Amino acid sequence: MCGRYVSATPPDQLAQYFGAESMLASDGGSADEQTGRAWTANYNVAPTHAVYTVYEQDGGRRLERFHWGLVPFWAKDPKIGSKMINARAETIHEKQSFKQPFAKKRCIIPADGFYEWKKVEGHKRKQPMYLTSIDGAPLAFAGVWDVWKDRNSLDEAGEPLELYSCTIITGEPNERVAEVHDRMPVMLPPDVWDTWLDRDNHDVDALRSFLVPAPAELIRLHPVSTDVNNVRNNRSSLIEESSPMSDL
Repeated sequence: MCGRYVSATPPDQLAQYFGAESMLASDGGSADEQTGRAWTANYNVAPTHAVYTVYEQDGGRRLERFHWGLVPFWAKDPKIGSKMINARAETIHEKQSFKQPFAKKRCIIPADGFYEWKKVEGHKRKQPMYLTSIDGAPLAFAGVWDVWKDRNSLDEAGEPLELYSCTIITGEPNERVAEVHDRMPVMLPPDVWDTWLDRDNHDVDALRSFLVPAPAELIRLHPVSTDVNNVRNNRSSLIEESSPMSDL
């Protein structure tokens, strides 16, 4: 699974990298929808946070912030999203919660890197590892999104308030990630972004062919401090290499 990652690249840079129109403040100063605070780098992104998402709308790419944890349009309670932070590549086209978004509402969730926890012989706690790209470019996690309407809360025009939400697709790991975990986020190379985001493309079988592990040579990883275990910790030092537990 993918349950924690890093989002440290400012939104204007992400928009440029992914060729999207930013629906956020151009200087990266957009307010967080949950706290009202201006944007800052997040080195410990967790489920239910507002996360940057690239998607297609009206024929163009957009960068927006979505709720991490898919809330299907038919859900009675948005709390269901906390249980749907990931979708399995092997079954996404079959599951009720994901099959319609997979056919019509796919997205890219940018990340600077992500965390996984490795079992260490002789230790009760697992060793957190940070995984990122070799060249430092943002990772393009494959995802799907949906819109849930709150019929009990209306906007100024009398329309139901809308919640845009997303989930990260995970699949089999490559050889490098397999040393740490038995799943990894699906990462899309630039040459498939157009096809993946195209909302007129409903060729599920062809789209499923993209849900494969990223080449191992594109990923580097190193141990980091167990401070990352606490989601309240959010600082750049979380991704710095630390001594592995086996050396302590």
